[in-house]
Amino acid sequence: MTAHPGRRFGAWCAGLLLAGVSVVAGCRVADTDGITPVPQLLAFLPWLLVPAGVALLLSLLARWWPGLVWSVAVLGLLAWFSDPYGKLHEPDGPPLASFRVLTSNVEFGRGTPALVPLIRADKPDIVFVEECEYGCQATLRREFGSGYPYRQAVAAAGSHGSLILSRFPLRGTAGVRGTMGMPGAVADVRGHSVRLQLAHPMPPLPGQVALWHRELNRLRSFAASDPGTPTVLAGDFNASQDHAGFRHILDTGLSDAARLAGHDRTPTWPSRTASVIGAQIDHVLVTPDFSATGARFPTLADTDHRALLVDLTLHERTNASPH
Repeated sequence: MTAHPGRRFGAWCAGLLLAGVSVVAGCRVADTDGITPVPQLLAFLPWLLVPAGVALLLSLLARWWPGLVWSVAVLGLLAWFSDPYGKLHEPDGPPLASFRVLTSNVEFGRGTPALVPLIRADKPDIVFVEECEYGCQATLRREFGSGYPYRQAVAAAGSHGSLILSRFPLRGTAGVRGTMGMPGAVADVRGHSVRLQLAHPMPPLPGQVALWHRELNRLRSFAASDPGTPTVLAGDFNASQDHAGFRHILDTGLSDAARLAGHDRTPTWPSRTASVIGAQIDHVLVTPDFSATGARFPTLADTDHRALLVDLTLHERTNASPH
């Protein structure tokens, strides 16, 4: 008996949806970011449950049983990968120092006027600012020159400028080479050396996926280069835990402070829709020396990123501490 035209159309639509979602999920399984548009879609992996669910409903209505099985398999796979990635390390040594970290992408400097009152109100000890161009850096120097006497910057226009502000003394380092500025430093946190590195690799735009991967790999190399020193790697990674390039950074032994504080999937971009749909691409990553509490994601005017505030505690290393 010939299938009803409506059922054939429903099965065709379900198959099309499942094919697209399966390619993205397959790249996640294979630990690869693939090619455009896969890296862009991977950022929103948990929301692919929606088209997969629609495909399941269409398969039921069309009585397309292979599609029904396919839909259930894809939904199960997506649900599995929605769990947080990586191991959690809880330091067991006594606490040495506590401090607050803020990271904020101010979108070509436009969000600087909103960042200033946030810094005044929440008083972070270390501030990472991405896309902080000349005007942004001048404003922060004028407003916080005495409160944050230590800084390490890449002075540049547009998205290429970046800045680290600190209440703690800083010794500048070469930073990580990238298209956009990624300054680095070593902070003296109450007598303890802590490596600081701002992260801002190029986004995975069409035609720039290979460059994005190269710059994520440089951040991974930095993270793996000195496991003996407590490290904070923070900024706009243009990547979520569903990107292989970002997971490889975590595999060096770093943990996402937002996850440690119970906010592993809170979206930070785009800020205008983050309360409904978005991706967590702004991160504060730390070595196992740290515990983290109180992660918050303030929304700032005139920037497409939420800021991220995290309270960190540095602990003394013990022989049992994982590295």
